[in-house]
Amino acid sequence: MAPTPQTLTAERILEATEEVLRRHGPAKATVVDVARVLGVSHGSVYRHFRTKAALREAVTKRWLDRTTDTLSGIVTEGDRTPETRVRDWLAALYAAKRHKAAGDPELFATYSVLAGESGDAVHTHLADLLGQLTRIIRAGVEAGDFTAPDPATTARAVFQATARFHDPGYARDWELPGAEEEFEAVLELVVRGLRS
Repeated sequence: MAPTPQTLTAERILEATEEVLRRHGPAKATVVDVARVLGVSHGSVYRHFRTKAALREAVTKRWLDRTTDTLSGIVTEGDRTPETRVRDWLAALYAAKRHKAAGDPELFATYSVLAGESGDAVHTHLADLLGQLTRIIRAGVEAGDFTAPDPATTARAVFQATARFHDPGYARDWELPGAEEEFEAVLELVVRGLRS
């Protein structure tokens, strides 16, 4: 009896696309390569993603959502103070980006290229991150721990002040000697600035 082929899903296509991107890079990866990995025709892939650009946007969004999902638990955790949540959230963001850059440098470089192409996915990701940080800062204001007349503006300022530790453009700096200490110093300065 022949094995039953797996149902082709968007998730399977995205997993295969990641594999192809890792192997060939964004310049050489094609929908035909993805279809070949899945053992289907490229038309089958196009039934789920109408264009190569749509597939690349979806795989980029999936990659970015992993970070957003990791951080979302910190935002809603009520048994930590807002100050602890800000510290933990920024540290988790830095750790997630460092892990991606060091753990799979080829794929990280590929996603850096794709993120440059995927305006909607990146804008949504940044808006999600800023929304999370705004919620933490607003909770700090409501608890009387932080002074921030406009939590959204303050969140943008904190995000920009810490960009060196989460913007992929700085990835090479993340493993330099002293990077961790520099992050801790910036984090301490940011938290002090938030306190009432």
